[in-house]
Parts: sequence; C-alpha cells; structure tokens
Amino acid sequence: MTGPEIIAILKEKFADRIKAEQPEALDPFVVIDPADVIEVFTFLRDDPRLQFDMLNCISGVDYLETEKAKVAKAGFEPHLEVVYHLSSFNKRHRFVVKLILPRWKNDQEGQLPEVPTLSKIYAAANWHERETYDLVGIQFVGHPAQRRILLSEDWDGHPLRKDYVFPLEYHGIRGR
Repeated sequence: MTGPEIIAILKEKFADRIKAEQPEALDPFVVIDPADVIEVFTFLRDDPRLQFDMLNCISGVDYLETEKAKVAKAGFEPHLEVVYHLSSFNKRHRFVVKLILPRWKNDQEGQLPEVPTLSKIYAAANWHERETYDLVGIQFVGHPAQRRILLSEDWDGHPLRKDYVFPLEYHGIRGR
C-alpha cells in the first residue's frame, strides 16, 4: 500500500485529527496530536487494511537554531518532534507518524513535554521510549519503567537537545 493510500484510510477514520501530511515524502507521514496517540496507533496496528504490527523505531528530534544569525532563515519555531517508524510484515508497507511538541511543558524550562506511552500497544516501545526520554527529554506518561537507559541515573540533562551544555567533569573525570 502506498503512502497516499495509508493517509486516505487515516483521514477516513480520523478526519480533522490529522494535523499535517506528507504523502510523497521518501517516508510518507502524518502529524497527529499527542492526545490522539493511543487511538491512532491502535487503529494502525489493528485495522485489517493496515496491520502495522512492528514499531521499528522512535526518535526524538530537537528543532532549535542556536546561532542568532541563522534563526530568521531556519523557517520553524523551536520545538521537539517524536517520530515513529512502523512496518507491516503481512502487508509489506511502512509508514511514519510524527508528533510536534513544545520544547518544555507549559513553556516552563526544565519541565519535560509529555506523550502517552505506546508500550502497551508495541512492546518495542518500552526501550525506544526510554532512549528518547534519556537523550532528548520527552516524558512518556504511563511507561512501566521510565528511567534512563544509556546514561547513569544521576546524569543532568538530555544531551541530544541542541541547547545542552556538556559538563566539564563527571564524578571527577574530566571531559574534553
């Protein structure tokens, strides 16, 4: 099934809850609100026309331009994205779903944005969400074990955020 066909099925079911679409992209995608995650992903998995039975990957992306000279040309407001890559073994198709989030919950610096966990829909989400939390700082509400997976529990911050400042020292070990 093609990207436009998948998007048509999603629009038939969710209509105005599809916030944006890109059917002709290399990896066709739709953008949805975090509030719709559980319902949309359950539909993507369970609908017999789609059968997206595998969550390949979850990525967190920070859209922030830190160089003042480039801000005007960036073409976007600072935000985070969560990008989900799905596959269907039976139907042999792939698709991407994106969420656009504020960099901080309620615009309060240090308050991580929140997204419902997909760990009850896709078992693979457990580790992918932990990695996204650890490196980008997105909280997955309802996750069974939301804690760091790559960095130690006492690490400050989320190193894939573009405004992250690496510490000069960690437990007495000097960095760069």
